[in-house]
Amino acid sequence: MFSAIGRIFRTPDLRRKIAFTLGILVLYRFGAHVPTPFVNFPNVQSCLQQSGSTEGLLSLVNLFSGGALLQLSIFALGVMPYITASIIVQLLRVVIPHFETLYKEGQSGQSTLTQYTRYLTIALALLQSTTLVTVARSGQLFGVTGIPECDTLLTNDAWWAQLLMIITMTAGTGLIMWFAELVTERGVGNGMSILIFTSIAATFPAAMWGIAVARGFETFLLVLAVGLVVVALVVFVEQSQRRIPVQYAKRMVGRRTYGGTNTYIPIKVNMAGVIPVIFASSLLYIPALIAQFNQTPGANGEVPGWVAWIQAYLTKGDHPLYMLVYFLLIVGFTYFYVAITFNPVEVADNMKKYGGFIPGIRAGRPTAEYLDYVLTRITLPGSIYLGLIALLPLIALATVGANANFPFGGASILIIVGVGLETVKQIDAQLQQRHYEGLLR
Repeated sequence: MFSAIGRIFRTPDLRRKIAFTLGILVLYRFGAHVPTPFVNFPNVQSCLQQSGSTEGLLSLVNLFSGGALLQLSIFALGVMPYITASIIVQLLRVVIPHFETLYKEGQSGQSTLTQYTRYLTIALALLQSTTLVTVARSGQLFGVTGIPECDTLLTNDAWWAQLLMIITMTAGTGLIMWFAELVTERGVGNGMSILIFTSIAATFPAAMWGIAVARGFETFLLVLAVGLVVVALVVFVEQSQRRIPVQYAKRMVGRRTYGGTNTYIPIKVNMAGVIPVIFASSLLYIPALIAQFNQTPGANGEVPGWVAWIQAYLTKGDHPLYMLVYFLLIVGFTYFYVAITFNPVEVADNMKKYGGFIPGIRAGRPTAEYLDYVLTRITLPGSIYLGLIALLPLIALATVGANANFPFGGASILIIVGVGLETVKQIDAQLQQRHYEGLLR
């Protein structure tokens, strides 16, 4: 293993790419700590320490920004606008035929879709930065009351000062997109994935130290041991796949023979990735958001009954009903997203067009039905796996007093493991181009 790492740094091209990637990551983390103009940074830090981490969608966005959101830095929005824009463009392929046509055109169509994603990212960044500045100005950013520092997060609340803050945060999102594209072109791995990886990994030390301080060193070691087991299980499931064998018949084109090969269709157990967890978190935050705007007491001095019910059962992650609804939403969204991203009819038509068939299954409609059958069966354990992993932070919140950004569970561990595996595979492939051995044997 150490000799393989040594080969990485002895390869000039690979060494240069890794150094460039690390340089971009340093700039990205530096920008996450640079406050936006007219932000009262001491008050923000004091309010953050007294209120702790929030739950719900705001916590998820703060996780993806590496803690920059609640610090109101120039990179406060992080990669969340780009992630949202990418998901929207991908879902629009089902609704808008033009998007599906562009997707099938190859590299030129993909470039057009990427450009649409960039424009949508800037639009979403404008919307989200406006919302963030408005919430910060009202003193409700941390969702707490009674803390004087949280009421004066801005040093100037004039309209031109707020406009400058919105422009700065939007420009920060554009700069993050540029960083990601630079890493993809000149660095190692997918740029946006690497930035997300860095943002989440940056929260690990603080989360683990918080557990050690609150529960003691023995609990810290226990959580660390459980975390290693969870990582090993996530790696195992993420690498698991069902391979459907495919054979291609031989055909003569002129004097050349094509086909006659055996291959397979890899169907992963977790085909949806982390998207269902994000969807479920976003949808589950909507009732809490509606209740937050209806907290005004009535004539008898009490809040409405439905608001009190939502605040009691659907806002705290340690409540069993919240966990159950969260789990069921993840299972449902897993089936929904897999049905959108994998089209058995299209795969069966492509196989039939090029003379491919599954042994024992007729080409055409029977092949599509067989693929749909296999996909439905393998998505069930994948959705349950996603639901259980997403519940780990909530279980840790109820047992060891960890916050909602518990490192060994939820979206964080899925992204960390997924991006880590893909990056190691890319480094291994580049090593094998220059040496007989890769990074892993």
